[in-house]
Amino acid sequence: MADTQSTTAGQRSRRRPYPIGDICFNAILYSTLTFFTFLCLFPFLNTLANAFSSNQAIQTGQVVLWPIGWQLDAMKSIITDVTIIRSLFITIYITVLGTALNLLFTVVTAYPLSRRDLKGRAVFMNFMIITMLFSGGMIPTFLLVKNMGMLNSLWALMIPGLISAFNVIIMKSFFQSLPDELREAAIMDGCGNIRYLIRIVLPLSGATLATIGLFYAVGNWNAYFNAVLYIDNPDLHTLQVKLRNILLLSQMDTSLETMQLQQSKLSIIQESLKASVIIFATVPILIVYPFLQKYFVKGSLLGSVKG
Repeated sequence: MADTQSTTAGQRSRRRPYPIGDICFNAILYSTLTFFTFLCLFPFLNTLANAFSSNQAIQTGQVVLWPIGWQLDAMKSIITDVTIIRSLFITIYITVLGTALNLLFTVVTAYPLSRRDLKGRAVFMNFMIITMLFSGGMIPTFLLVKNMGMLNSLWALMIPGLISAFNVIIMKSFFQSLPDELREAAIMDGCGNIRYLIRIVLPLSGATLATIGLFYAVGNWNAYFNAVLYIDNPDLHTLQVKLRNILLLSQMDTSLETMQLQQSKLSIIQESLKASVIIFATVPILIVYPFLQKYFVKGSLLGSVKG
């Protein structure tokens, strides 16, 4: 009888409702998160709605989160425009190759700096940190790129920003967090430095490499200033430069003929066209993010705990 009463009392205690304070706190927390999430999504959703809305709805301010007067002319004009498609492939090429080179040179720079037996390591680190605070400036950098013969070349979009000192420091900190016993065991098994880096260190660095690779990929995809400075050939313009030109042309009230569109597309509204190009330039990199998102927080923390 006593056992039955104690069991019943325990069940009642487990069924005890949450305190009113916890309920209020959770309500405020989720409301705040929902509000700020909506603030972050609103510009994208509004641009997406404008891309498929009619001219009259956009001009009268009726479009908020859902297309009004549904139309696909603006998006069709972009997909069928040879210059925009060429710019897309150039941007993809720069993003893929540039990110691969960024990761390669970041790793080969960070790994030696993580070795405590490297002579002059502090000097090299100080020089790298200085580049985070001071730069040569736009004109000296332009002259350097010109003297290296990289004007009107896609290499001008990848070489000047090949290494990020911040990312090198993150990668170096992660390499230093690996136990020294791991390297000692590898040396005893006959591993050299290069083999140890490729066969042991890099497989353990997947999360950090994915995170830093995402940083580099987004930077390469969104970069346009170097393309404006170093490339005059319109056949080598990236997608972001093409987007910039369309926005500038529409602001200057230039006719759509200057964007090399067909005569049948001249009725497309400029606002809808601008929104469509923005969506067209944003969606590809958004598709990549979910595949790397699971590594994002883990990789950032791994490289920042020690060092």
